[in-house]
Formats: sequence, structure tokens, C-alpha cells
Amino acid sequence: MELQEIERSENENNQDDMYFVKDESVMTGALDVFTKLTANKRVIMKAKGYLIPNAVAIANIVTENMLKGNSSIQDIKLDSVISEEDGKMTSNIQIILIKI
Repeated sequence: MELQEIERSENENNQDDMYFVKDESVMTGALDVFTKLTANKRVIMKAKGYLIPNAVAIANIVTENMLKGNSSIQDIKLDSVISEEDGKMTSNIQIILIKI
């Protein structure tokens, strides 16, 4: 599998289909994504650092439990950024879910 850099632009896709994973219950995040997915047919989930496992869990809950057979993961992109200030590396993930 080939890793691709996540595009960083000021005017990214429609903000209605974006979901930034927060430090909260995974089930709460899954319900938020489920609501967006039923309204938009596509959700782009983004997470960084220690929230990446939560993003993966949310994607699995939505596609395997809530909308089993009616949704899928279209794409997953991983990226890492090294801070110029302190040299720390932060990983990012972008998961695109679609409703079939």
C-alpha cells in the first residue's frame, strides 16, 4: 500500500462533510459521524496524534455496526509532520466514509 500526503489547502472540501475527531467518547463521535453521513452521503474524518485510534474505532463502528452493508470506507490517508519549533513528529489520518 502506498502512502499519500494529505492535501493541505485553505479552501478544502465542503465543511459540512468534515468531521474532526475530538477527545470524547467514541460512541459520541460515531453518532456525530452517523448523523453527518445520513445527511451528506460522504464524511471526511480527520484526526491527529493520539486521536488516530479513536478515528479508526469510529469508522469501524459506523461501517460495521450502524450502517452495516450500507456504508464503506472509501479511502484512508496517513501523514506525519515534523514541527519546526521542537522537532516533534505528529501523525495525521484522513478517513473517507461513504454511504452506499
